[in-house]
Amino acid sequence: MNENKAIFLDRDGTLNKDPGYVYRIQDFELLPGVIEGLKMLQDEFIFIIITNQSGIGRGYYSVDDFHAFNNHLVNFLAEKGIEIKKTYFCPHLKEEGCDCRKPNTKFINQAVSEFKIDLKKSWMLGDHPSDVNLGTNAGCNTVFMLTGHGMEHYHEIKEGKFKPTLVAEDFLTAAKKIKEYMV
Repeated sequence: MNENKAIFLDRDGTLNKDPGYVYRIQDFELLPGVIEGLKMLQDEFIFIIITNQSGIGRGYYSVDDFHAFNNHLVNFLAEKGIEIKKTYFCPHLKEEGCDCRKPNTKFINQAVSEFKIDLKKSWMLGDHPSDVNLGTNAGCNTVFMLTGHGMEHYHEIKEGKFKPTLVAEDFLTAAKKIKEYMV
């Protein structure tokens, strides 16, 4: 029986600022409302990061660089009383056609097995169409974030390229909308 509800989180542009291929700890900057939003949701959901990291495949940074930055983020959140259960990342280029790059569901499927997650009661949050399509493909609700790269993809909703459950201007708004949606 799958009992846990999860919030699957894109990382760059959803949790932290994304100047493009972010990997240096000195560039770490959490987006506004992330701490408050996560705290609002943490009693009902577990948090899992799923992130495409093509900068590794492009040779811009190493897997070790990725882990150093990601561990910094996870530890920063832990200091605020927020637990990230796990981070899944795809290091491949889109052209490689791997099965782990969003919107493919490999990592959500692994998380469901590992953490006994009920997808119908779970959410995927992200600032790219591939984030929303991942959630849709997996059978969970989605929030398209207008943070990060969100505004540059917003028009694609009207074009029918993806269909989020909700759209949010920032993380705290997303958390409030999720809470309202669940009532």
